[in-house]
Amino acid sequence: MINYTKVLKIAPAFLLAGTMLQAQTTDTVKTAEIEQVVLIGYGKQKKEDLTGSISSITSKDFNPGSTSADQLIQGKAPGVTVTGNGGNPGSGATIRIRGGASLTASNDPLIVIDGIPMDFGGVSGASNALALINPNDIESFDVLKDASAAAIYGNRASNGVILITTKKGSAGRVKVNFSTSASVSTKMGNQSVLTADEFRKYVIENSTQQKYVDMLGNANTNWQDVIYQEAWGTDNNVAISGGIKKFPYRLSLGYTEQNGIVRTNEFRRTSAGLNMTPKFFDNHLSVTANLKGSMTENRFPASVIGAAQFFDPTQEVYDYSAQGDKVNNYWEWFLNPNNVNVNATRNPLASLYGRRDVSTVFRGIGNLQLDYKFHFLPDLHFNVVGGYDYQKGTGAVTEYPGYAGVIASNNLSTRRDYSQEKTNKLLETYFNYVKTISAIDTKLDLLAGYSYQQFHDKLPAALTYYGNPDKAATGNNDYEGKLTLLGFYGRGIFTIADKYILTGSIRRDATSRFYNGTDLKNNWGTFMAASGAWKIKNESFLKDSKVISDLKLRAG
Repeated sequence: MINYTKVLKIAPAFLLAGTMLQAQTTDTVKTAEIEQVVLIGYGKQKKEDLTGSISSITSKDFNPGSTSADQLIQGKAPGVTVTGNGGNPGSGATIRIRGGASLTASNDPLIVIDGIPMDFGGVSGASNALALINPNDIESFDVLKDASAAAIYGNRASNGVILITTKKGSAGRVKVNFSTSASVSTKMGNQSVLTADEFRKYVIENSTQQKYVDMLGNANTNWQDVIYQEAWGTDNNVAISGGIKKFPYRLSLGYTEQNGIVRTNEFRRTSAGLNMTPKFFDNHLSVTANLKGSMTENRFPASVIGAAQFFDPTQEVYDYSAQGDKVNNYWEWFLNPNNVNVNATRNPLASLYGRRDVSTVFRGIGNLQLDYKFHFLPDLHFNVVGGYDYQKGTGAVTEYPGYAGVIASNNLSTRRDYSQEKTNKLLETYFNYVKTISAIDTKLDLLAGYSYQQFHDKLPAALTYYGNPDKAATGNNDYEGKLTLLGFYGRGIFTIADKYILTGSIRRDATSRFYNGTDLKNNWGTFMAASGAWKIKNESFLKDSKVISDLKLRAG
């Protein structure tokens, strides 16, 4: 169901005008810098020098009122399709970069946040892993779309790469930025179905047996109006940034609450983030430390949209007769006064309130990056990146007694408890050498590195309670899995006379997924890419042209 959202932004009166002006000026400068340079994976490059296909979307282009990171770039990048998975808040979206490439495997792109390749396979209790990230903390997206741009990340980048950079503080006066918004969402319309009068007329004119006519009611119920509601939401964020000498920081807090347009649907997220970017040893050592945490609380509605389209519009929502008293006074189909018709469509409103599906999900992401510029060779940088991503989801699905679905199961209420815990550890080291050799008018950008990453997944068996809250029946067996990835990679970028650019990259990856205990030959794979660009605009015959602002030919 498509929903329409109005966003009402509120400017708090207590903010100092000088503070706000200073914050806006800083953001403008940062945006200008970002527009000149884009991330290319383990480095950055000027847009005009790119040999691969990369799109950069900054905060000034984000979609306003977004409660999930994927919604920020919907419709913003060519070749990138973001399709919503539903109208429920926090339900997320399917992201495809230049379409799908596989019929059976995943077509999701690799997502990297502040240098950490993330696990966005999902965790129990979260319908969208990206909804666990506060969109207000995101500064930019860089989308690596073609093979030559993405190959530095190996096989995982076969569907493209999305590099997410979060906001950082800047040295200087303390700046406080507070924003709040309120929104209301409503459905745009109903699915076209027969009205109660049209349905009665059809049954009377086409029924072959009188009993079907006798089953008609006297009500005029629009079941789609019954299950939908106007959904209110609010998004509140405060960020404090500044710096003491060479110790910039940014602290952010956020709270988002959004109801769904289907009754009983709720989403709440509380988040906090801390970023520090100090420098030491006369700016030869740059440190970037990020710590982010979030807690989301969800209530998922029962699947009732189809039932609202199918249910008999001639029946009342409630039934206060003796028969209705057996199902909490909701109107339901019975075979006889004592037995619910298990094959009939059930009252959609009763299905919503007869089931409680709730979850709580915690996520914590921490990473530390050290960038050391050698004193004896300033053109050579050594980087160490360590990261840790922790996710834990718990939830319970309860079906209350006295509802049609439970009546059909001997009137035993049920509750199913589930949980899942996932970790993601990363250690990377790489050298980066950037040097301009004036004698041959060539700029070198060389990279070589090593990567180790391990994923751990613990999924205990769900516990199901039938009627007795003290006695549980265990479902499937516990699951625990580990996946280890190793990688060696290198890249060279050669810019000749600011006209001709050649790029080559290679990565050799190993995975424990294919290890059989003895043979290692199937664990390794090599991935290579090459690309080039000719900046025609910089040729003498076009350099001073007033008609052509930029012209470049590239291939990969």
